[in-house]
Amino acid sequence: MDQRAAASAALLSPSPAPPDLPTVAVVGLGTLGAGLAEALVRSGREVIGVDVDPAASGRALAASAGPGRLTAHAELRAVADADLVVEAVPEDFALKRAVLTALDEVVRPTAVLATTTDALPVTRLAAETARPDRVVGLHFFHPVRAMRLVEVVSSVLTAPEALATVTALVRDLGKEPLPAGDRPGLIADGLLFGYLNQAAAMYESRYASREDIDAAMRLGCGLPMGPLALLDLIGLDTARAVLEALHQRTGRRPHAPAPILGQLVEAGMTGRKAGRGFYTYRAPHSGEPVPDKLTPAGGGRPGAPREVAAVGVVGSGTMAAGIAEVFGAAGLPVTLVGRDEARAAAAGDRIAASLDRRVRKGRIPAAERDATLARFRSAGSLAALAEADLVIEAVAEELAVKRRLFAALDEACRPGAVLATTTSSLPVIACARATRRPADVVGMHFFNPAPAMRLVEVVRTVLTGDAAHATAHAVCAAIGRHPVDCRDRAGFVVNALLFPYLNDAVRMVEEHYATPAVVDTAMRLGAGYPMGPFELLDVVGLDVALAIQRTLHREFGEPTHEPAGLLSQLVAAGCLGRKSGRGFHAYASAG
Repeated sequence: MDQRAAASAALLSPSPAPPDLPTVAVVGLGTLGAGLAEALVRSGREVIGVDVDPAASGRALAASAGPGRLTAHAELRAVADADLVVEAVPEDFALKRAVLTALDEVVRPTAVLATTTDALPVTRLAAETARPDRVVGLHFFHPVRAMRLVEVVSSVLTAPEALATVTALVRDLGKEPLPAGDRPGLIADGLLFGYLNQAAAMYESRYASREDIDAAMRLGCGLPMGPLALLDLIGLDTARAVLEALHQRTGRRPHAPAPILGQLVEAGMTGRKAGRGFYTYRAPHSGEPVPDKLTPAGGGRPGAPREVAAVGVVGSGTMAAGIAEVFGAAGLPVTLVGRDEARAAAAGDRIAASLDRRVRKGRIPAAERDATLARFRSAGSLAALAEADLVIEAVAEELAVKRRLFAALDEACRPGAVLATTTSSLPVIACARATRRPADVVGMHFFNPAPAMRLVEVVRTVLTGDAAHATAHAVCAAIGRHPVDCRDRAGFVVNALLFPYLNDAVRMVEEHYATPAVVDTAMRLGAGYPMGPFELLDVVGLDVALAIQRTLHREFGEPTHEPAGLLSQLVAAGCLGRKSGRGFHAYASAG
């Protein structure tokens, strides 16, 4: 084709249709605003950025590349020709109101105004303007490029056409719009920030290190980031402002900002953007943490670990079989003891079946399976544990049962053997006091399924000796697991943070704000969680979740920890989740 023909073909070919809302303004080019501007530029739109900070404008310009174009300005009058103006200024009602009312004097009557707030009342902000019918909420998530969800918030004043217009824009950006009512925290952040705040309070109380808290939630729950690292990404000043707004509107104690947030903000340690927050970063706006004075030093822990050449596991359920498989696969001889030979043998069959599945899926060679099985033996009596160096119990989560077992292990096991409990919520010290060797008792909370989950919460009581504690850590390293240190209190790290979040999700549904499916979508797409809270509750078992939540409520006496009524009702009705065929969702079959 010659040049003349090519030119003619180009003229005859339809050009790409211009996007709806071809010119969009973003007021505030901080972390969220810059990410939004970048997404809009990539969609082919002309973007007008406004920020009083030249450095913020410079970073936004440097990050934005695409078929559209970004210009940066310091004055609001630059947005006069925009079809949509999105304010992304800090989470302060007076500031957002000032921006939105000032825009009334600048933009065209047909322009739509959007606020990115997730905690302040959209209805009140809209009512302060001269165009309340054309004000909506557009709540994007950090980082904008990666997170697919946008909560689209309407008020009783919002015109349907304005809502439809911004919903179409969200879809054009390749994101999922989720309608939300004007409620504090909307859906995702209404659940997320209570969890983040509790994690900050846990760190402030010195219950666990920042590294252990973050590792526990990443490895124990499969979250993309730990809560303290996520707070640094969001910005501690932003998080505190969101929590203050939530607390003012809800009055709920979990929304009262942990004092450490205010202390860090006052010190200028606002997270990644400042180069320091809970962690220290290579430079401001860097995502690379670097060692600081709080980084754990190498060299191990006080006390020398004892040699572990043989392991015993007591129990015949899924967890006991999984733990025995882990130790056998790591090269250690394992004796699994059940209440009788038949139950122990059945647990052995489960181990063999699990290893067979791994061979079929190509995860391990057949020779490795055979070697693991050769290290395993089952027994129906605790006498088989006489020579074990470490014994781990994985029996029913009932204190009386565990105490009787530990008293029996005290008689059956040799002096110097370390005794461990896998409890997730019961006091480890109560198990230790059932023996004459409390210094040798430690908690080792594995997660289900044990062969797949890398986390072990190592729980030290006030009586646990250095040697037993060091042995638990050394054993975790030997079997390829990541230990995190916890003190002996209900829930340890993971359950103490996870189950109040799940309980809050149930309350959200109980209050008819959203359905389980909508909440699950919000947390998967908005927070990057591998499962929504109701999907996870159905996997865990609603009866198990209720028991854990009751334990947390009993231990801490926090009114917000009281189990949601809907959770109790479903358990009473036999709706226990996947294992019963129905929980918050319905399943084709039980199991």
